[in-house]
Amino acid sequence: MTTKVVMEALSPTMEEGRLVEWKKQEGETVAVGDVLAEVETDKAVMELVARAAGTLLKHVIEAGATVPVSDLVAVIGEPGEDVSGTAGQAGSGAAGQRVSKEAQATQPSPGKNQPVAMPTPPAAAAGEERRPSDKPPAREGNGAKAAPTRVKASPLARRIAAERGVDLVGVTGSGPEGRVVARDLETAVATAPASSRPAPSVATPTAPLPRRPADAPYTDVPLTQIRKTIARRLAQSIGPVPTFYLTSEVDMERVVEARESLLAGQRGSGAEEKQIKVSFNDIIIKAVAMALRQHPACNSWWQDDHIRYWNEVHVSMAVAVEEGLITPVIRHADQKTLREIAGESRDLAARARERRLKPEEYTGGTFTVSNLGMLDIEEFTAIINPPETGILAVGRMAEKPVAHEGAVTIRRRMRLTMSCDHRVIDGATGAQFLKTLKGMLENPLALVW
Repeated sequence: MTTKVVMEALSPTMEEGRLVEWKKQEGETVAVGDVLAEVETDKAVMELVARAAGTLLKHVIEAGATVPVSDLVAVIGEPGEDVSGTAGQAGSGAAGQRVSKEAQATQPSPGKNQPVAMPTPPAAAAGEERRPSDKPPAREGNGAKAAPTRVKASPLARRIAAERGVDLVGVTGSGPEGRVVARDLETAVATAPASSRPAPSVATPTAPLPRRPADAPYTDVPLTQIRKTIARRLAQSIGPVPTFYLTSEVDMERVVEARESLLAGQRGSGAEEKQIKVSFNDIIIKAVAMALRQHPACNSWWQDDHIRYWNEVHVSMAVAVEEGLITPVIRHADQKTLREIAGESRDLAARARERRLKPEEYTGGTFTVSNLGMLDIEEFTAIINPPETGILAVGRMAEKPVAHEGAVTIRRRMRLTMSCDHRVIDGATGAQFLKTLKGMLENPLALVW
């Protein structure tokens, strides 16, 4: 008896998924829990596992296709079973149209001055492209050549390797089960032959554009799942949410001194503590969490027919990834030390960039911090992430001439802009929160009181 494999909802907000790469090929034996494929959800790349044992009889969709949740993607059964009727259920109605469009987008344009096809998916970029007409690689024996050694690697690592000309076979993986992840390629690139290394370029968190032929007037690139989610969520926010903005400038001299003192203390401690350096963003997250505890109106969700005031403080931090933006959550941030926040924020940010966060690690935030100071942005306004009712935009720290203690002197200052949902947060409420936050940053001892 055959078992249908459907596109599962791998995150709470997932409505459709893009099948990045098949991990099991047609004809292979699978056990319950085996990874069948990697799927790009609205926030991360996750694994689709087998819910039944048997033989993978049919790939109903090809790698690169996007289908809605609950649509058929594969069939598992006993060898020799007829799957023509079951497989034929895919590709009908809206789901079939969606898959068809994805398939068309991956094909080269037929003529001159036509849109450029979308870039190949991460697996194909690493030299593993499998078109609908391709057959599974030949197995050893009967004169067939042995298939090349398969290397476990994240989609991001495969993409980086392809761009930089690195052979993954020689790279030692530090991820789960020896999987090669992005950080493993740092030393690999450094030891690659000079002829294979690309010219130095300025790093950017945005996705690179595909190559543009000289005779193409424009380039069409299908939306990734994360970009679709960003577009949908921001349209929900900036349109119906009545937003106002509050800006305050903070004197950061004492924070700078406090951080230098912390780092000096760490240098005199054990090797493990040396690896965790508290950043200014960690201090800001801690201060925001403490201020939210005093102003519960800002630690809230708009729920259409009621307002949810949270007794717990879960601070989301905006992290730029190649495809867009994601907000990992530091839970109970008001109860954690700076060192705990520093270690957790680094781990979450690293796995966010590798698209390896679990759904519970990027959902459930009660307030968001977005910091663009490291990109030399002095001031900006951020868009609220519903159902949250507030978000803090952090600008760069800069030396400015200011009046201080009756004299003009140079002080390090930083601008904070809070976006407020006026359905929940009134002007005075948001101003009081900012005043408390400013006081904590200008007197860091308040963070440990």
